[in-house]
Parts: sequence; C-alpha cells; structure tokens
Amino acid sequence: MNSGKVVLVTGGSRSGKSSFAEELLKDKDDVLYIATSIVTDEEMEDRVKKHRERRNSSWETYEGYLNLDKAIENSDKKYILLDCITIMTTNIMFKDEKDLEKVSMEEIDKITGNIKKEFDKLIAKVREEDKTIIMVTNEVGLGLVPSYKIGRIFRDIAGFVNQHIGKKADEIYLVCCGQPMKIK
Repeated sequence: MNSGKVVLVTGGSRSGKSSFAEELLKDKDDVLYIATSIVTDEEMEDRVKKHRERRNSSWETYEGYLNLDKAIENSDKKYILLDCITIMTTNIMFKDEKDLEKVSMEEIDKITGNIKKEFDKLIAKVREEDKTIIMVTNEVGLGLVPSYKIGRIFRDIAGFVNQHIGKKADEIYLVCCGQPMKIK
C-alpha cells in the first residue's frame, strides 16, 4: 500500500520557513520544486531570484498553482517542495477577478472549498505515488485582525486552508526566528 508523506512547514513572514524546508531536502537531487508565485513587481522578482540562488541547482522547477496533482503525476521526482500554500491560495482567490469586498459569505465558502479541493487532489496524488511533499505556508492568524474586509477574508481562508492541510499532514513544523519546532 502506498502512503506517501506530507510535511507542513509554517511560520511568519521572513521566519526562515522556506530555508528550513529547503534544508530538509538539501541532500536530495530527486526534487520537484513547485513555485506558486506570480511575479508582479520588483520585490517579488527579487524574492524569486533569491530562492533560485539558494536552492539545489539539480532540482526541477515547476511554476504554477492549479492542477498541481498533474505536475506531480508527470514528474519522476520522489520529493516535492511546494512554496507556498499562502501564495497559491491568494492566486486561486483572485483568479476569477471577483470583487471579494462584495461577494456573499456563501461565495467565500465556495472559494474556500475550491481551494481545499486543489490541495486534496495534490495530497491524494502524493500518497498514491508514494512521494514526499514538503509544503510551506504562512501562519497568518497570529497578527492583528486586518482593518479591511478583503484582508479578513484572506486571513480566514488561509487559516482554514492551513487547518485542512494540517489535519492531513504527517509532520508539522513551526519556524520562528529561524528556529524550527516540530509540533506534529
């Protein structure tokens, strides 16, 4: 029976979570790196550049945020590093260019459900193919409550998605001040 392995790495902005996730795979050449970001400005371009420079040059990179189960199915790599859940969630939230300030709570629930389904497909494929995935996410619930509606919607959806994945994860690490703590 195949089971695969799901590892979730969470932490605040610039906490060292991506570096820690990469460190977990530093001795592996058999890695598919899934980059979920869309470069929209100079700051994001700089972040992507630094990530590329830091990681193992033998790793295969896939850039995208939808139907990642297919990317895993089409890759012969044993290990996957997905960076990051939060950006993937944001991309899915805004892909239909809806005005989230004006959508109903039912529509928010539907968006949340669709995002969870994307991750369910991804995790199912990892388990089916007996691969290991390390998924990086931002811990968004420890700060102030955003003063604007769209910020609160994002924070809530990201929190629900993290909980959903956390329940399915075999291991969870919280990174704070560059120091990882295993919590599951």
